[in-house]
Amino acid sequence: MRKVFDLLKKVIDTDATVFLRGETGTGKELIAQAVHYNSNRRKREFVAQNCAALPEGLLESELFGYVKGAFSGANADKTGLIELAEGGTLFLDEIGDMPIGLQAKLLRVLQEKEVRPLGSTESRKVNIRVVAATHCDLQEKIRGGEFRQDLYYRLCVFPIELPPLKERREDLPALIQHFIGDFSQRYDKDIIGISPAAMDYLLRYDYPGNIRELRNAVERAVLMCESGASILPEHLSVEIFQLVTPVRDDSHRDKGNGSLRDAIARFEAKLIEQKLQALNWNQTRAAKELNISRRTLIDKMQRH
Repeated sequence: MRKVFDLLKKVIDTDATVFLRGETGTGKELIAQAVHYNSNRRKREFVAQNCAALPEGLLESELFGYVKGAFSGANADKTGLIELAEGGTLFLDEIGDMPIGLQAKLLRVLQEKEVRPLGSTESRKVNIRVVAATHCDLQEKIRGGEFRQDLYYRLCVFPIELPPLKERREDLPALIQHFIGDFSQRYDKDIIGISPAAMDYLLRYDYPGNIRELRNAVERAVLMCESGASILPEHLSVEIFQLVTPVRDDSHRDKGNGSLRDAIARFEAKLIEQKLQALNWNQTRAAKELNISRRTLIDKMQRH
């Protein structure tokens, strides 16, 4: 994620189109907001539209607007989202699901910096910055005739890949603690922490819904937990219990086989786990007490 933000710093104060690719729930809209609110456009509007949320006709009128009499029921002019984003940022989420018929019109907006409302004979100049996002493989959609290649190249000026949560597990403890604090305050609960067993379940789950799913899991746990107590495994969702096998402590057993290297690896893994649990999963403190760098600690956590 540091690499993601380092890339964003290079493009934030430009008008270049940013193209975010990542699985559902990886925080694409949050990144789009970070682009807007840290840019020189932050005093103007941030306008977002999910392209998969509306059928083609409604999506077109939402984006481009219309003039009175453009169609049955158009009793007054309506300004579209593209014009509402004037001077600011237009975020088009799930751009891969935009109907093919609208893609040519969006291409014109990007190329000519102008928009023509439905039913109008005049185009209007617009000054907007576009951030687009998708979880789809747009190259595959291009081969299937579902997405315009010229629009793809127009959007893909500054692509950024957002990694799924399962590929950055070292972020989990900090995110979990953040969400516990957030929801404790929201629901006026004094949640004093999370038990090592519950943390173990959360660290070993793969989160197909990524950060959105993690956030929901912690919110449920906070709601289930009594004020003044710690989150326990029984406060977690059924899905996590079904898909995660908790770590068993077999350190007291003499397995009687395996190499010295295997035995050392098992001891190292257990020592690191115990140290992290004792320090409430604070990686920086754990690394210091283990007399290794934080990067080495993270590498060992991933290896084990």
